[in-house]
Amino acid sequence: MALAVPVARVPQGQRVYAVGDIHGRLDLFEQLLQRIQADDTARGPADTTLILLGDLIDRGPDSRAMVDRAIELAQSDNVRVLAGNHEEMLLVSMENDEALRHFLRHGGKETLFSYGLDPAEYSRSTLPDLRERMAALVPGEHIAFFHAMEDHIVIGDYLFVHAGIRPGVPIGDQTTSDLRWIRREFLDHAEWHGHLVVHGHTITDAPDIQPNRIGIDTGAYASGRLTALGIEGEAHWFVSAEITPEAPSPV
Repeated sequence: MALAVPVARVPQGQRVYAVGDIHGRLDLFEQLLQRIQADDTARGPADTTLILLGDLIDRGPDSRAMVDRAIELAQSDNVRVLAGNHEEMLLVSMENDEALRHFLRHGGKETLFSYGLDPAEYSRSTLPDLRERMAALVPGEHIAFFHAMEDHIVIGDYLFVHAGIRPGVPIGDQTTSDLRWIRREFLDHAEWHGHLVVHGHTITDAPDIQPNRIGIDTGAYASGRLTALGIEGEAHWFVSAEITPEAPSPV
């Protein structure tokens, strides 16, 4: 027999849009932002909040510009930004060579290029060299922004996190490691978490809608699809942006 789960809702008069992992795809984010604004206007007046679920950087081509855009948006009280595991990797990489090695293997190289590191310099640099260059290339404003990102957000019956939560652990006792990195233990858990959890981190071709969670990481950096979840009252819907890669010219 299917498990009975509560109906999740946000407070009356509020509307929320949550955006999945962007990974340096500023082109998709700008397109999605326009579609969210149009959708928000069409639905009528509300107290609207925009939540970015983390992983603004790495893998895609425009990490620095994406961070600049997020900082600009975050000047508004109705825009909130979660920290993803990739923001965490960048910060730890500035202090640790092994963490830097891991960061570079998972999209950090593209991030450093977006901050102005020359590919030829990258090729001849040691890990300590790169850590020194990171300190010079990544603006202090960006570092402060990464440190100021939130780890979880609760609005009504919804909990917004980057990766997920440890099942059975109260929200206040969750570790930042689980909130930013957890996968299988969270994804395989079918019982109600006390909130309907909205998350990114784990790529799926389309939004992953389960009775106790909704995943909206549609792999923007590779798929060209960026997804947002809209919520109002007991209703939810999706807004998306897609840019299909151009086919190579015939030889």
